[in-house]
Amino acid sequence: MKTDAQLKKDVTAELDWDPSINASHVGVAAAEGVVTLTGHLNTFAEKYAIERAVQRVEGVKAIALEIDVKLEPGHKRSDSEIAGAVESALAWHALVPAERIQAKVEKGWVTLKGEVDWEYQRQNAEKAVRPLTGVVGVSNLLTLKPSVTPAKVADRIRDAMARHAEREAKHIEVMVSGSAVTLRGMVDSWAERNAAFGAAWSAPGVLSVVNEIKVEA
Repeated sequence: MKTDAQLKKDVTAELDWDPSINASHVGVAAAEGVVTLTGHLNTFAEKYAIERAVQRVEGVKAIALEIDVKLEPGHKRSDSEIAGAVESALAWHALVPAERIQAKVEKGWVTLKGEVDWEYQRQNAEKAVRPLTGVVGVSNLLTLKPSVTPAKVADRIRDAMARHAEREAKHIEVMVSGSAVTLRGMVDSWAERNAAFGAAWSAPGVLSVVNEIKVEA
């Protein structure tokens, strides 16, 4: 297990390595596998990139993201300008049913509402909006359209996880109650945790996934 000092050093190095991140704006602290990040950033996209970068570091069990987005003058846009950009971004994204999504912008914060069929559509809608200039945050309130959950859906989820990494799949418990799935167990990395989460969301009929999988330090 890494010491707190080594984990902090590795996280800092990963932030320095990522060209989309200005690491000088980010404070890093580590304690027993929990990494706390502080600071002020110029864009919401950079905040998301920081979270993804930290997840790549071995030994990180949890992340506390205490970072604010404070736009520089050149990045500021009016809410009406941002709303227009959001509408265009959703309309031009082939994986997003834009006609079923409503967007509200308030002081740079974008809220997405509506109903879509699949989790990948929900995720791609947020992904399309996140990097837009002037956006300081996104609330993804999109819901999934109810559909019939097929029999043996837990087995189908386990099979999907095994196709990605059979060893990790054996250590994950899949519990299904109606259209809700709960995942429990222990994996070696955030990538494996995210892969299991994605596999569960890809199952037809699933409307919610509770990911209780822990990352082993």
